[in-house]
Amino acid sequence: MAMKRAASTFLTSSSRISSSLSSASSIFNRNLHASGGKKKIVGVFYKGNEFASLNPNFVGCVEGALGIREWLESQGHEYIVTDDKEGLNSELEKHIPDLHVLISTPFHPAYVTAERIKKAKNLELLLTAGIGSDHIDLNAAAAAGLTVAEVTGSNVVSVAEDELMRILILVRNFLPGYHQAISGEWNVAGIAHRAYDLEGKTIGTVGAGRIGKLLLQRLKPFNCNLLYHDRLKIAPELEKEIGAKFEEDLDAMLPKCDVIVINTPLTDKTRGLFDKNRIAKLKKGVLIVNNARGAIMDTQAVADACSSGHIAGYSGDVWFPQPAPKDHPWRYMPNHAMTPHISGTTIDAQLRYAAGVKDMLERHFKGEDFPEQNYIVKQGELASQYR
Repeated sequence: MAMKRAASTFLTSSSRISSSLSSASSIFNRNLHASGGKKKIVGVFYKGNEFASLNPNFVGCVEGALGIREWLESQGHEYIVTDDKEGLNSELEKHIPDLHVLISTPFHPAYVTAERIKKAKNLELLLTAGIGSDHIDLNAAAAAGLTVAEVTGSNVVSVAEDELMRILILVRNFLPGYHQAISGEWNVAGIAHRAYDLEGKTIGTVGAGRIGKLLLQRLKPFNCNLLYHDRLKIAPELEKEIGAKFEEDLDAMLPKCDVIVINTPLTDKTRGLFDKNRIAKLKKGVLIVNNARGAIMDTQAVADACSSGHIAGYSGDVWFPQPAPKDHPWRYMPNHAMTPHISGTTIDAQLRYAAGVKDMLERHFKGEDFPEQNYIVKQGELASQYR
């Protein structure tokens, strides 16, 4: 939901004026902290464990620490890195009261609630190493005068490539064949009765931002019927080049699709977007790929539709919450090709988002602005995709 700008809102009662001044003071005070001095930076990442030493470019894990430890500490900053993020006794919680900067990733998110923001009296900056900042209470961050930013564009290629892979895995019924191979079986019929060509199928993407556009471009050589729904249309020249058709009405587009790909951010408007009723309107036997956010889907409704066969296959790497609990119903539903959240954390993507985090920290320490597209919350206002 869009935040109202205090500077442009005329208030008539004294109580509302007082509230406005209080909010403006909060924003001003937070910005005062953002310049100069030594900072306490906390990074929350997944553990690399035995894999951490196998690749020197594996910087996205706790052990790799985004490759910025030496640089930060050489300037006198304190840098704490952990994977322990949940609950009042977690390592993260211990540092909440006096940290200045919190870095997290979508792959092992530190959920930044309004309660945590209230406790974090020194907090100035929330950085997402990657794309997607819905693990943060953005309205609370805006009200507190915090800056929220992410490394826009850092892993869009990685995610789009992964989505194409998942479409093919589902369409070709790949996983049963793989399981036959490792279990010593040979039953061609068990695979072939639900395997199809991608050519000629109708693929619809819900969201056609950076990732959605890249996916559509990669699908063009497969000679598919390409549809997209978004709040903004693709540039006419690119739309013509790709051969994709804009669908203004989401519910009119969805029943046309053999494959649906979710590429929209998680917002108040998209949370639970695919509920039981909307899923019931989809074509029977539809395939769904979701690398956006798990909470866009009604968890149980997806599991039930996979069990009934209404959804013939579901693949993605996003869950809610993350990490997913062992009893999460998506782990056990039929015809799924789920993985942990991996699509945007390839080694190539890690190097890009680590470099982006370092660049933004450098700018922050100098009191400089970030690239405009990196802001999710700036001066009390949310980026357009989260309104």
